Amino acid sequence: MGEAIGAVLPLGVGVALSPLPIVAVVLMLGSERGRVTGPAFLAGWLLGLAVAGTVVLLVAAAAGPADDGEPATWVGWLKLVLGILVLLMAVRTWRQRPRDDAEPDLPGWMTALDSWSAGKSLGLGALLSAVNPKNLMLTVAAAAAIAQTGIGAGGQAVALAVFVLIGALGPGLPVLLAFTLGERADRMLADLKTWLARHNAAVLTVVLLVIGAKLIGDGIAGLSG
Repeated sequence: MGEAIGAVLPLGVGVALSPLPIVAVVLMLGSERGRVTGPAFLAGWLLGLAVAGTVVLLVAAAAGPADDGEPATWVGWLKLVLGILVLLMAVRTWRQRPRDDAEPDLPGWMTALDSWSAGKSLGLGALLSAVNPKNLMLTVAAAAAIAQTGIGAGGQAVALAVFVLIGALGPGLPVLLAFTLGERADRMLADLKTWLARHNAAVLTVVLLVIGAKLIGDGIAGLSG
């Protein structure tokens, strides 16, 4: 089980470092209904990761992730392909960054977050965590890494839970700060929102480069082992 947890830790961090969802939850927390919509968004984020991870883990287990105690060849190829896709996403993100002193354009739906219901916020959290291409690729990689260790169902569930909890730290920390520090967190969260919105492309590019390189390295190691 330790091997599985060690494999998913960096992938969970990659999910957690998602600037736009963090900005979204900060905007929710700053609204009149923030005490409801912020936690609802976080619950949706956790739910989306858990469901996506469980589905992919079941598929990976059914596909036979190990041959005679060794990782199956398809797992290595999967990691290699995912790594290349993540690196391509990093290049695309960097090329689309705001130039010079231009203000970054945030998605239009963010302007209406202060009027959203708890149900809508929960749905958004689930959508951004499970369907977002970056997160989905990292979830697939995490599930494949867990399955290939050959541990039992209980150990797989624990490893997946670790991945989900680590992946929830990004949007989870603002919610925690808002509830523990109250008004003292307002300025801190406002500064965080501004910084992340301005440096979204740079942060995301670095995260994608590191994760992509790791997946490619793991894929090559698996295929050559």
